[in-house]
Amino acid sequence: MTALPFSLLLPVYHGDRADHFSKAFRSSVDEQSRPPAQVVIVQDGPVDDALATAIREAVAASAVPVEHVALPANVGLAAALTEGLARCDHDVVARMDADDISLPSRFSRQLPLIEQGLDLVGTGMFEFLDDVGTIVGSRTPRTDPADIAAYARFHDPFSHPTVVYRRSAVDRAGGYQPLGVMEDYWLFARMIAAGAAVGNVAEPLVMYRVGEGAYARRGGIEQWRSEKALQYAFRRIGFTTRTQFARNLLVRGVYRFVPEPVRRIAYRRFIAAPRG
Repeated sequence: MTALPFSLLLPVYHGDRADHFSKAFRSSVDEQSRPPAQVVIVQDGPVDDALATAIREAVAASAVPVEHVALPANVGLAAALTEGLARCDHDVVARMDADDISLPSRFSRQLPLIEQGLDLVGTGMFEFLDDVGTIVGSRTPRTDPADIAAYARFHDPFSHPTVVYRRSAVDRAGGYQPLGVMEDYWLFARMIAAGAAVGNVAEPLVMYRVGEGAYARRGGIEQWRSEKALQYAFRRIGFTTRTQFARNLLVRGVYRFVPEPVRRIAYRRFIAAPRG
């Protein structure tokens, strides 16, 4: 089996912290047992001096070639990732966010599955507060392709910051498309609908930062508008049945408007908890 080179795609914007970005970069490049062959940093609009300095230092110190794409204005995640994908030298691309941490064996666990023929591979995650020693939850994804496809009709079966995918499979599905805050779920659903071979590594290989207001951001009118747009998009391409469409609007819609403490409990019980 031939080892494939891959690019790391890491978007950053003004809301990210310099120290978080530096740790995300080091953990996904310098500390990996199987590092990327290229890094593409997409800077989505102007950033503060501290973050700009952290980006320059990461580029200068990296043993891996880094392309820093600085967009003049903030264009949103879907457009930024589209720009970044166009700069990736390799068909295999790993995603990373600027405030999370990759565990050292992440890519050595994911890349063999891509090399065996999969088009999209995610992993489990640990959720932590600002201190990596304070783990507050975990997500254990489904790993069977049929189970993933079935689950995708109700919930995103992949955690976006954990995925490695083939850019060619992303392109066949139509690439990233703006859809409120649901552009990742919308992409993965279209990839499944287009016949992409998918899988997950159940083991948590990414540390996902849960900051203040994380549960508040999962609710409210903007989340509901994105949710509604997503469900209509699913129905339009035939990804869900009429019954699934109605169920999703009801269940996922209600979730957006319950009080934050209830939302926190529901998330922990049904989403972030490990599954046997």
